[in-house]
Amino acid sequence: MNTSPINLLFRFFQNKNDVSISLQGNIFDKFYGKILGFDEFMNLVLGDAFQINKNGGEIFLGNLLIKGDCIAIISLENKLK
Repeated sequence: MNTSPINLLFRFFQNKNDVSISLQGNIFDKFYGKILGFDEFMNLVLGDAFQINKNGGEIFLGNLLIKGDCIAIISLENKLK
């Protein structure tokens, strides 16, 4: 099965999945939330976003814009709270 990145991102958006995002050059911090919108450059708006740092501390951020050229990994999140 051949899935393009933008189609996978659109599926996460349509299904209102929780996603985990890792940024390039920052392997310790991750961002979690629901994708509220995106564009052709894969710039993302996350809703109810929060950050988890390397010590496990959570910081609630609310709505968050992440530039597409900074994103290293986007994955479905099954984080248990």
